Amino acid sequence: MLGRTRAFSGFSVDDTEAARRFYGETLGLEVTDLGGGMLRLELAGGGQVLIYPKPDHQPATYTILNFPVVDLAAAMAELHGRGVEFERYDVPGLRTDADGIAEGEGPRIAWFKDPAGNILSMLEED
Repeated sequence: MLGRTRAFSGFSVDDTEAARRFYGETLGLEVTDLGGGMLRLELAGGGQVLIYPKPDHQPATYTILNFPVVDLAAAMAELHGRGVEFERYDVPGLRTDADGIAEGEGPRIAWFKDPAGNILSMLEED
């Protein structure tokens, strides 16, 4: 029944203005104000994500968005220059270097957080 509907994902934040600046200015995504404190992120390929305010927001303990990039180190350097700090997680089977790049099976990956503490990642594609 829902196989032909245009589904989208969403997540909460505690400060939509901080989210607007981070996703729009820092990450360079198109952000649309939907009113009522809700925002829509326009992703490459036509995807959309809803951001909504939640007074008792708790940051997601999992990765909410993954961004494929061609050159992970270069993308990290650019975001670091915009004030983004990268996380280091102790994940079995992954080695994380001093810059925050984790390697193991699968693509090289780096994690960072939005102002609400939600986890995002960049994955290096071939």
